Amino acid sequence: MTGVGGGTEQGDGGADEPGWEVDPDDESGAAVVAAVGRQIKAWREAAGLRAGEFGAAIGYGEDLVRKVEGGRRIPRPEFLDRADEVVGAGGKLAAMKRDMAQVRYPKKIRELAKLEAQAVELLAYGNSSFHGLLQTAEYARALFSMRQPAYPQDEVERGVAARMGRQAIFERSPSPTLGFVQEEVTLRRPLGGKMVLRRQLEHLLEVGESRNVTVQVMPMDREEHAGIDGEIQVLKFRDGTAVGRSEGAFSGRPVSDPKQLRILELRYGMIRAQALSPRESMAFIEQVLGET
Repeated sequence: MTGVGGGTEQGDGGADEPGWEVDPDDESGAAVVAAVGRQIKAWREAAGLRAGEFGAAIGYGEDLVRKVEGGRRIPRPEFLDRADEVVGAGGKLAAMKRDMAQVRYPKKIRELAKLEAQAVELLAYGNSSFHGLLQTAEYARALFSMRQPAYPQDEVERGVAARMGRQAIFERSPSPTLGFVQEEVTLRRPLGGKMVLRRQLEHLLEVGESRNVTVQVMPMDREEHAGIDGEIQVLKFRDGTAVGRSEGAFSGRPVSDPKQLRILELRYGMIRAQALSPRESMAFIEQVLGET
């Protein structure tokens, strides 16, 4: 039996898909979920509804309603929309969807997403898998699922949701400048299977058509390679500041000192120069797609 929106969380006595649990180690996130739960309960009681009646009205089980109100479960967007309608909250509960979406992400990912949301330019070089901002949900799920020690399923889904949420950067206005260099091997390694890779390559071609996005490929036949020390990412902000990180520099920690940033930018610039041009890269990706 399914309820409103057809999610597995609805009409099933409170059961739902993994990825909506509250992380007990994320104190700030747990506090936000608890505050939203109290608001939902207050609106429900003001409307004169018992938990079971409220659940039936919005298409969710009573047990899940109590978990949400008790701060033990992150409410889905559909839950908040229906709850808002049923209790007549006038959009006040529905407005909490953005907060819940952010809380669902691990704390360190929220911090990264915040930086990306503020950046006016992003430069990234990836050598083992597609950059997170370029990944499809299927590809991201495959990556999280193959982590060792194995992630619990709720952690896999939480990670996928966080990675997909970061891709809101492509919808920003004004658009930031985004530059990606991917190793050829990332285009050929069938992580998750050939169909997952095919859809990933198709997505890469689609993203590469955006005017503010540059995608380049570093071929495996290069005899000189400035990115041999590992991945690089640099984020630049409107006020002229920046933050960067590289696996092979400064112990892998984030840096913001201009001299250190200059080293990362120099390496990235050399990588771009050694890679295929954007036009050549798009043709190369299409060729690999045809061979996959």
